[in-house]
Amino acid sequence: MAGSVNKVILIGNLGKDPEVRSFPNGGRVANFSVATSESWKDKTSGERRERTEWHRISITNDALVGIAEKYLKKGSKVYLEGQLETRKYEKDGRDVYTTEVVLRPYNGNLTMLDTRSGGSSGGTAANEFSEEPAASSGGASPKNDMDDEIPF
Repeated sequence: MAGSVNKVILIGNLGKDPEVRSFPNGGRVANFSVATSESWKDKTSGERRERTEWHRISITNDALVGIAEKYLKKGSKVYLEGQLETRKYEKDGRDVYTTEVVLRPYNGNLTMLDTRSGGSSGGTAANEFSEEPAASSGGASPKNDMDDEIPF
């Protein structure tokens, strides 16, 4: 195999406000969870079914950390591009593994799909943040119906 690709694309809603931490070297990281849902009609019962998947997100790109800290809130709809990474750490004497989507410098993309005013005014806007200059994309029609609670 000549090469490989590790790229994750998600569109979903934040389960809680981003948690931002600073490191002694001056770097920062933002962590939060994003819910993605799929729905279908059950063939046997005819009932509508839905399944929600939770994804851990870690942003290490300082510019995107600032955007997340300032503009993202619980329920915000976002488009994310990053890489899937698994970390190992020790807890209570045993190894624990966690998998998360990481937005690193030059490899991450964050697009806010909500209105600038938090959904209370008429206009819609999509705000994109990545390593390239900020760009505005076509009007998305966000729907903010985040009824699920984070299971962790």
